[in-house]
Amino acid sequence: MATTPAGTADAIIRLICERGTSDYISESISQLEHCLQCAHSAAEAGGDDETVIAALLHDIGQFLPMENAQDVRMSMGEYSVGRVGHERVGEEYLKGLGFGDKVSKLAGSHVAAKRYLTAVDLSYYDALSEASKQSLKFQGGPFEGKDLKAFDQDPLRDEMVSLRRWDDEAKIAGIEDVTPRAELYRGMIQMHL
Repeated sequence: MATTPAGTADAIIRLICERGTSDYISESISQLEHCLQCAHSAAEAGGDDETVIAALLHDIGQFLPMENAQDVRMSMGEYSVGRVGHERVGEEYLKGLGFGDKVSKLAGSHVAAKRYLTAVDLSYYDALSEASKQSLKFQGGPFEGKDLKAFDQDPLRDEMVSLRRWDDEAKIAGIEDVTPRAELYRGMIQMHL
């Protein structure tokens, strides 16, 4: 990865654009489109730059080449539902690039937020896509006990839950022409490295 903020921002944009063309875990859009929709939702909701960046890069652990992350796929039958631990891989990768704690933690929280929401809101589970329900099984299921309490008391809880909800909604096919492209976020990324 590049050593200047501008070079690192360029490399991130290139990474997600080049490696994000594959299908998004049994959904009808690409991984890139999913991330772009998530970032757009964060921006539309008034999220600060760090929240928008985290939304854009929340699945970067799915994009990384094999030398950067162990590729252990979660699968149900013939369908992949993602890379095991991609949220932790992504969080550590973003920290290593120089992003602050808020960007890294929010990006790494989307699985924990799903586990939290399925524990506190039964209707949330019912609204999940099949792929999301399947991946939840590999991710440890709904939070209980101390994990539930710790998440509930986290100062970033509301932002983590919001990012998760944008993540869940960012699965709409055919809106590429209205969703801002990755290049729009280059300057924002550069400013936060």
